Amino acid sequence: MTTISPAQPSLTSNDAAVLQALFDAESSPSSGIAIEETSPSWPNTVDICQADLESLKIREVDIIRKLQGENPSQEDVKFALNSLNTLINEYPTYPPAYTNRAQTTRLLIDLKYKESHPQSQAESPDDALFTPDSESSSSQIFTDLGQAITLATPVSPADPLSSVQARLLADAHTHRGYLLLKTARLKKNAALLSGDIVGPERLRRLSADELEEMASRDFFLGGRFGNKVAQQLAVQTNPYAKMCGAIVKEAMRKEVEGGQD
Repeated sequence: MTTISPAQPSLTSNDAAVLQALFDAESSPSSGIAIEETSPSWPNTVDICQADLESLKIREVDIIRKLQGENPSQEDVKFALNSLNTLINEYPTYPPAYTNRAQTTRLLIDLKYKESHPQSQAESPDDALFTPDSESSSSQIFTDLGQAITLATPVSPADPLSSVQARLLADAHTHRGYLLLKTARLKKNAALLSGDIVGPERLRRLSADELEEMASRDFFLGGRFGNKVAQQLAVQTNPYAKMCGAIVKEAMRKEVEGGQD
């Protein structure tokens, strides 16, 4: 961790404090999240009784366990998706079903792409998410992550969270942030990539910078709810942090050059 000292002559104490907060991931306000183990796991699912919540957890684990082998087949993944669709139709306010469906949909896209492009040298397996064939599925992933976040987010920021609720929010925000950042970088590098890179239609009208700002916000929230990777990525993608970093680097360069005269 780099510490910015208020004693540096080019920075006021206020400037130093702001920069320290921007560049230090440990200054994330995750400590402001109140976790209470006695809180209901999913406080927003008032329409689901406790007994049903317990059985839903068992069903959910059983569905996902079948995908945790080394080489799940497309048939296995499709069966899991159908099972998650059924679960969501029965209990549309149960947040984990949406994050699990998002992950399962990503897995199916990846398997389909590998089967149809066995010789592909794509830079990342996730590039398959942004091809024309995957447009509908990638849109569904964003929709599912957004729905999970909506259902799991407390009504008031001051409301305490259960540990599983905080973990889902951390993971869902981080997952969506990663996909937004991937979209932004593909858009920036579109001229260098072969084939059409499309992604969800509602994101195509946004610039790469706008997408990266959205990713930064998701990373900030992912970090706030406890994801350490998201805390680091929030700092790296924060436009103000990057701007301040550029200013500081330029000031240091001029100071070094001045000292060599």
